[in-house]
Amino acid sequence: MTQAELILTNARIRTMDPGQPRAEALAIGGGHILAVGSAAEIAVLTGPGTRVHDLHGRAIIPGLIDSHTHGLWGATRDTLEVFTGFASSHAELLEAVRTRAATQPPGSWIAAGPWKIFQRAELGARPADLLDRFAPDHPVAIKDITHHALWVNSAALAAAGIGPDTPDPEGGEIERDADGRPTGILNETAMALVLPFIAHSAADMGRAARHLVQYFNAQGITGFKEPMAFEPDLVAYAQADDDGCLTLHMAAHLARQSPFGAGFTPMAVLADWRDRYARPHLKTDYAKLFLDGVAPSHTAAFLEAYVGTDPATHDPEAMLLLKPDLLAAEVTALDAAGFTVKMHAVGDRAARAGLDGIEAARRTNGDSGLRHEIAHSPFVTDIDKPRFAALNAVAEVSPKLWYPNPVTAGQRAVLGPERVDRCHQIRGLLDAGATVIYGSDWPAAAMAPAPWEGLAGMISRRDPTGRFPGTVGADQAITLDEALTILTVNGAAAMGRAGQTGVLKSGASADLVVLERPLDSMTPEEIAAVTPAATLFEGRCVHGAL
Repeated sequence: MTQAELILTNARIRTMDPGQPRAEALAIGGGHILAVGSAAEIAVLTGPGTRVHDLHGRAIIPGLIDSHTHGLWGATRDTLEVFTGFASSHAELLEAVRTRAATQPPGSWIAAGPWKIFQRAELGARPADLLDRFAPDHPVAIKDITHHALWVNSAALAAAGIGPDTPDPEGGEIERDADGRPTGILNETAMALVLPFIAHSAADMGRAARHLVQYFNAQGITGFKEPMAFEPDLVAYAQADDDGCLTLHMAAHLARQSPFGAGFTPMAVLADWRDRYARPHLKTDYAKLFLDGVAPSHTAAFLEAYVGTDPATHDPEAMLLLKPDLLAAEVTALDAAGFTVKMHAVGDRAARAGLDGIEAARRTNGDSGLRHEIAHSPFVTDIDKPRFAALNAVAEVSPKLWYPNPVTAGQRAVLGPERVDRCHQIRGLLDAGATVIYGSDWPAAAMAPAPWEGLAGMISRRDPTGRFPGTVGADQAITLDEALTILTVNGAAAMGRAGQTGVLKSGASADLVVLERPLDSMTPEEIAAVTPAATLFEGRCVHGAL
């Protein structure tokens, strides 16, 4: 009989295993769960070296999985950049930039954020001039709240060689004034002209990786998907696993194409990255495509026109970053090469295009078993919802726009209240048979990963923190069991680890969260405020204490 290294008993365990949904004790050995059951059943696994913890009625659930979070973006933002928070004013942001500039050598770059793209008018006709007044001796790049636009000053434009004669890159825009001069606003792929200048060193990336691991573990997160990885990201994640400090299961979607890089990453390079950077805790057979932009900048591809624009001139096809034939070829080729594809799609036309791409791959390759994902999926038509199940595809819902939040007002301004109320129809997707996964999209449009707030918002469709009144799509509320499945079982499957994590059963990795009391005894507001008492990864306590 195998003896346990650790036994947790007298607990209220929600296993997420349909065969044994509840238990009161579990045994752990070798980083895995040996058995789950009653206290008496588990007690027989006690040996001379077994540590036994009586949890005195505290609750246990599987570790949570965030299927779309830019881990290193967020960690470098928090540790290296000027960040004033989503509720800050532009005046507060500019003052923070001034303060940082006073401590930095002249000529050194400053990265900051966030500015609010839906409040563009506040910045004047030429935002670079405004920023020059606060940091005249430093090139500055300020990321907008969605990470789909940059606000830069004159020094940054000069350093990047951006002038009146610089052409707009395909899929992007260098905003210009009436005289043709760049104003300091760079949209979508135009950001790639400046982003290399604010890239962080390998040492800084390594420190950021360690920071994000601790940060995620403290929130009860034991797995995540990096939705857009370039080689420096892969180097940092792989090194963290080599050093034994990546206490997270993760998958990285390698950037085949994005607004943040120049052109397409060659398929041979993707294959090389996949082979060189795969690690025990890091899966690399995933890829990323971008189909459109974001609503505040009018670059998301919607079937309906934006508020205040002429429906007669609205052309959703023109907003698609990858036209249908190219997209079909891309998804088909990536599928054949063994990459699970995540496709950024904000507008409903983009979501349909992504599903069309998956359908094309299925026609050519058959069902490869790879479950390609439509990222974000905030707006999906009733016609397209059943296609997820029919195509064995996955609907990722992110960021947490299913309840009122700091960007809701901006959404309503460009989309109208009725359309915003259709945002993230999670109930409708589940009823249509879709597999749904959760993403925070931190730090883009998300102050923090905050999985507990996301969970609470799914079951209430209101802001569980009380900061923003009202609801978004109240009829789309789901049950606690459904929401937990999204954040555990479904997330694990999307990482290629179905049955290995996201569930508490014999043979699974011992990844779990200890809570003071069961979630089903809490209100949504109480769920949102949860602070895990302990988080275990592979049986090791990586946050808190038992």
